[in-house]
Amino acid sequence: MADIAELTALIEPEVKALGFDLVRIKLFGSGDEYTLQIMAENPKTKQLVIEDCATISRRISDVMDEVDPIEEAYRLEVSSPGIDRPLTRLHDFVEWAGHEAKINATEIVEGRKSFRGILNGAEGEDVLFTDAKAGDVVIPFSLIGDAKLVLTDKLISASMPLSSDGADEFETEE
Repeated sequence: MADIAELTALIEPEVKALGFDLVRIKLFGSGDEYTLQIMAENPKTKQLVIEDCATISRRISDVMDEVDPIEEAYRLEVSSPGIDRPLTRLHDFVEWAGHEAKINATEIVEGRKSFRGILNGAEGEDVLFTDAKAGDVVIPFSLIGDAKLVLTDKLISASMPLSSDGADEFETEE
């Protein structure tokens, strides 16, 4: 299976060249069913619209066809990180400070591996967090295996859609 670091080195410059930020690359599946998932965002809006996904998909498809870094057959999936987005970069923990999140550490930190609570930002290479059960904890970024925002009313308010124009309109075919 392809190395994620190598895929990131190949894909991230292409995403950046289109004016977007790479959030995450994930390759998953088995047998004949592999998926290369690319999550990206517009740095101004923290979202992608369908046209953005299509643009990124075309660019990455062209690059992947040239270089062919994945031996297995796979589907390419390009998406926005969504409202309850994964937190994959240190600056995500700063940007979304004040919001509820779940964090799973790869090693025990202050007696635990799983945390749920409020993000308090970052200091150096550490994530500052107030866990609902353990209180204030400092989690080294290097030990975070998985982290994502929790869907709350506050998060929904902070993640309002770019536009709802046409949401109430229906098209009919004659």
